[in-house]
Amino acid sequence: MGKHIAPFDNKNQPIIDVNDETTPLCFFNPVKLKKGETFSHQIAGYESVIVLGGGTCSVTVGGETFSSIGKRATIWDGDPESVYVPVGMLAEIICETDEANLMIAGGLYDEVLTPFAVTTVDKIQYGSDDTKTHRKIKHVLGQANADKRGRLLVSELFTVGAGGWSGFPAHKHDCDRGSLETNYEEVYQFQFNPGQGFGAQFLYEHEDDCGPVYHVKSGSVIAIDKGYHPSVAAPGYEMYYFTVIVGKTSKSLVQHFDPHHEYQVHTIPGIKDMINKFK
Repeated sequence: MGKHIAPFDNKNQPIIDVNDETTPLCFFNPVKLKKGETFSHQIAGYESVIVLGGGTCSVTVGGETFSSIGKRATIWDGDPESVYVPVGMLAEIICETDEANLMIAGGLYDEVLTPFAVTTVDKIQYGSDDTKTHRKIKHVLGQANADKRGRLLVSELFTVGAGGWSGFPAHKHDCDRGSLETNYEEVYQFQFNPGQGFGAQFLYEHEDDCGPVYHVKSGSVIAIDKGYHPSVAAPGYEMYYFTVIVGKTSKSLVQHFDPHHEYQVHTIPGIKDMINKFK
């Protein structure tokens, strides 16, 4: 159930490739470029989105060039800009700034849609310092562009302040049960501010299980195919994670909360708005 991939230099090769043994619906490739360098991205059978973590690039896809995508220096300095790449289509990326960090997220899909740029993200902030759940979410692919994408959901999530919980109350989304739950696989990559920060990722399949807990640092990747998956950041550190969430059959993510903790859905400020933004 799930896996942790410790930080390493992936040399611009996918960390979660097509047909991954744990999360075959998902694709994830973080790419680093220097000024003038180019990178070609193309994956058959998967829709994808190129997200600028930092720096600026031009992206040409489907005969259309999206120039000067990316307005921030790092993930901590502003909102992301991105380009959606339809299934199987070739994207040519050119780095325009001294360096650029990209996160390329993909999801298994069978319909070829139309390329588009995402220059405005849908933002929501919820939780509270008192409940240790204060965080903000920036939706790259989500509710606002549901008519332009398939089953790929991509977001940036931040703990607000220093330390605190995410993905809480613990929830899962590993089976299709109509309005009760939808089947989605998920991949995270974590970053911390300051960079030496760390956190923990919990995974457990059933309500009364004690599953594995992974020590996550900047660059850690978690792949989740089933089960509950809350995470926590150490005090004094802001935690960011880039999320790739891909549905097996549904375009709408419906989460099932651990019955032991579900009551906190009704006590954590703003959490119901967060839930609705993933639908």
